[in-house]
Amino acid sequence: MPWFVRAVVGDPVQGQALVAQSGKWGGWAVMVTMPLLGAMVDRLGPRKPLLALVMLTMVAITTSLWWVMPAGAGDGLGIAWVVFAGAAMSWLFAAHETLHNALLVPAAGHGGVARASGLGLAGGNAMSVGLLLLVLLAFALPGTVDWPWLPTAPLLGLDQALGEPARITGPIVGALMLVGSIPLFRAVPDAPRTSASLAAAFVGGARDLGRLFRDVRGSANPLLFLLARMLFTDGLTAILLFGGVYAAGTMNWGTLPMLGYGIVLSCAAVMGGLLAPRLDGWLGPRHALMLELLLLILVQTLVLGMAPDRILFQPASPVPLWDGPMFTTLPELLFLGLGCGLAVTVTAAYASSRTLLTRLVPPDRLGAYFGLYALSGAATMWLGPMLVEIATREGGTQAAGFIPVIGLLAVGLLLLLLVKGGGRR
Repeated sequence: MPWFVRAVVGDPVQGQALVAQSGKWGGWAVMVTMPLLGAMVDRLGPRKPLLALVMLTMVAITTSLWWVMPAGAGDGLGIAWVVFAGAAMSWLFAAHETLHNALLVPAAGHGGVARASGLGLAGGNAMSVGLLLLVLLAFALPGTVDWPWLPTAPLLGLDQALGEPARITGPIVGALMLVGSIPLFRAVPDAPRTSASLAAAFVGGARDLGRLFRDVRGSANPLLFLLARMLFTDGLTAILLFGGVYAAGTMNWGTLPMLGYGIVLSCAAVMGGLLAPRLDGWLGPRHALMLELLLLILVQTLVLGMAPDRILFQPASPVPLWDGPMFTTLPELLFLGLGCGLAVTVTAAYASSRTLLTRLVPPDRLGAYFGLYALSGAATMWLGPMLVEIATREGGTQAAGFIPVIGLLAVGLLLLLLVKGGGRR
């Protein structure tokens, strides 16, 4: 998306608005459909057939981004396709989350959910590190720096002027998504098939969902958690969407330090995925999640006090401490450390949140509740970007834009105080 905003749209303000618009449309689609999808899946039984369709569609859309051309570079898929693709991927990712989360218990059993959830996120971030290094060493750095151990030009004959080193990430991600899903479809057990037809599952799922919403007294506790998650996940999503934009703008970092920043943070996120199940076991997933959100609020507040010549809101020297290609000053190194703190706590919060839901709801209704879980995480995902945009314009700084993000995290944390259960087994 940074390349799309810079090279295709050509206007960062308009580009950010388009990205936010795409997320808004995707969130609306999730809000309307995802809870019913989860309830229908519970009635039908197997998750894998629909999951395969969702995965193949994601692969096709992601791969198609290769044909999005920079402005003035000729015909290709244009801005409208990227906006549609972003909205479609928002819905597809939510559907994918609902379906594969519903496979957590069949795959790992109730006792292994926390470990499987944390390892899954850790593995995903480990793959991100490898992918970032591949893009950095094979496509981004060759031809831009004169290092003897690097190729002199991007591999595969990619043309920098046409943005091909950025565009190639679409097909790479599509291929990894396709190949990486094979072990899941081959090895993970699926729920048993029921005798319900698609029409009967639709009607029955709608009834189940209606009963779920009507039975407020019996469902008040998990619904309160989902309300809290809706708010703090908006904050998590905003950090993921705008954290890189904030780092680049505040620290004046270009392509090379931003790629380095992404690699280091992805490594830190692996640690978050490994830490979450341990915290879930020591404290219980509810207290673990509350601790993770509290630390996230603290670290994000400290990040707002950083600049090339400022540390924690106080003036600091921008003189380099060493002769290197990136992260040479004390403010840069501390900003990198705080970014690692964000990566650890955000990843851990996602993992503990997923584990907590499995502790709060009946096992036979996981599909319906994970539909609501996807709804709570994505239906208002336009809210964080909208608040960031408003606060940035009103405050006139990037830091001002993150103040409502901290507010979303804080309100979600306060609501978690009222949730019952989710303690140590």
